[in-house]
Amino acid sequence: MQLNNIKVSPINIEARKKINIRPGDTVRVSLKIKEKDKDKIKIRIQDYEGLVIAVKHGKENGGTFTVRKVASGVGVERIFPLYSPVIDKIEIRKKSRVRKAKLYYIHDKAAREISRKMRRSAMVSEAVEETAKEVEETK
Repeated sequence: MQLNNIKVSPINIEARKKINIRPGDTVRVSLKIKEKDKDKIKIRIQDYEGLVIAVKHGKENGGTFTVRKVASGVGVERIFPLYSPVIDKIEIRKKSRVRKAKLYYIHDKAAREISRKMRRSAMVSEAVEETAKEVEETK
């Protein structure tokens, strides 16, 4: 008795296995989002582009990867299952070589960078105010 090709999953599992996502890569994940309008259900594609900071469980069934992006000055992280039917496609935009398997230190690095910028802008604004006072005094 021979079984016909039974399709269990709506995604191409072999194609997803061939995607070589690694930490440090910049990826664009296209997601299918369902929107309900009164009686209709519309499906649209939304892109989520960012840096891969972790890949867990490799190419196994439960494999996931974490993507971090900065949206409106706020760091946002999202965990995607590799074989999720909600994901339309995964596109690797840029490859980078990193020395760690998990890049969780980027949270702290981004926070330090922001605090540094805030300090610089505070110093610059104080210097501008001082020069403005000096200019007014000379008039």
